[in-house]
Amino acid sequence: MALDRFSAQSAGYARYRINYPPELYAWLLPQLRGRERAWDCATGNGQVAVVLADYFREVEATDLSEKQLAAAERLPNIHYQVAPAERTPFPAHCFDLITAAQAVHWFEAEDWHREVRRVARPGAVLAEWGYTFCRTDNHALNAALDHFHDITSAPYWDTNRQHIADEYARIAFPFGAVQTARFAAQRHWAVADMLGYLRTWSAAANYARRHGGADLVALVADEMTQRWGPGLREVTFPVFARAGRV
Repeated sequence: MALDRFSAQSAGYARYRINYPPELYAWLLPQLRGRERAWDCATGNGQVAVVLADYFREVEATDLSEKQLAAAERLPNIHYQVAPAERTPFPAHCFDLITAAQAVHWFEAEDWHREVRRVARPGAVLAEWGYTFCRTDNHALNAALDHFHDITSAPYWDTNRQHIADEYARIAFPFGAVQTARFAAQRHWAVADMLGYLRTWSAAANYARRHGGADLVALVADEMTQRWGPGLREVTFPVFARAGRV
């Protein structure tokens, strides 16, 4: 079962973590046989659950972090509760769609997929997706970000994070009719937005725990501010996705 790595930065997570492009849902939703109930696992601040609420009668959204859930948008057909991915209070065979966005690398994959099989209706769809490290519209900025990600932050990343770089290639996906897709989530950010996003990293939280609350991002903030300039820049997050029938 995953540890709660994101409560400490829940406010920043709600503000700076990305939403996913409409094209992802346009790819996913036609695969479904029913749209009565969906479960968004590791919902964080409900970025995915809020979108699913437009298409489903009921959405269950779970997370390990009570603080994350407290920052989620409330809608009448979304029910938020604290629960681990691998062990939920849901009855058997109750969901048409199960989603996990930027989260599967924290799960115990075999136990997670066992729970998916238990709560999915026959023919339901499981969709897992994530996003790799972002790119800006400037080569020098990208080089600085890569150094911060790959070198400065490296000692503070959990080993699970490598699954994101691998796009879940080493996490089994034992389901039928598997489909994969790629998308891009784009933002126009000032440097303060980028620094806020970097502070949501689990590596930043790990650094703070090991160094008495110190700010990992302070190590790169001056360089980023100088290179970024005063305006907005385009930032692109490459999104990878897979879906299969349970």
